[in-house]
Amino acid sequence: MKLSHFTTLLLAISLGLASCGPAPRQGPLNEDTDPTASGGGPRGLDTSGRITDIPGIGLGSGSGTGGGLTNVNRHLWRASLDTLAFLPLASTDPFTGVVATDWAASPDAPEERFKVTAYVKGTALAANTLQVAVFREIRDPQGSWATAAVSGVTARQLEDAILLRARQLKIEERAAN
Repeated sequence: MKLSHFTTLLLAISLGLASCGPAPRQGPLNEDTDPTASGGGPRGLDTSGRITDIPGIGLGSGSGTGGGLTNVNRHLWRASLDTLAFLPLASTDPFTGVVATDWAASPDAPEERFKVTAYVKGTALAANTLQVAVFREIRDPQGSWATAAVSGVTARQLEDAILLRARQLKIEERAAN
């Protein structure tokens, strides 16, 4: 690669990262939003246009030895995105390790909707590095959404699925090298 092309590439990446700002604040839990909204925008950008998961940028080393831009485990980050892909993304931030989905209802149960937030809290591929919060609302007779209880088992099952996927990603990466 010529020096001028390399310099141009570094400048473009620097400008892109410089435009990153704080995450947009979420509204109240009972905010009546469209559960069918697609949210999240294209892969690689969150709703504010920040970089999230672009191959080659690097999302932490996953081993704590440096080499990436964040302090979150890249396998857990990718696994969180993969596992929660059935819900529309509201925002993602690889720098803080947060993946937040938008509200979504199942066609089988249109009177209840869910959203999930996954927190990757470190570089280790371990259960204590991941936390998942699940929120549930049900539609009352007047058509408003009301907060409803969620079993702790639901969050645990999502955490287990993300951890399993992260381990698969790590094994696939080792096999490819």
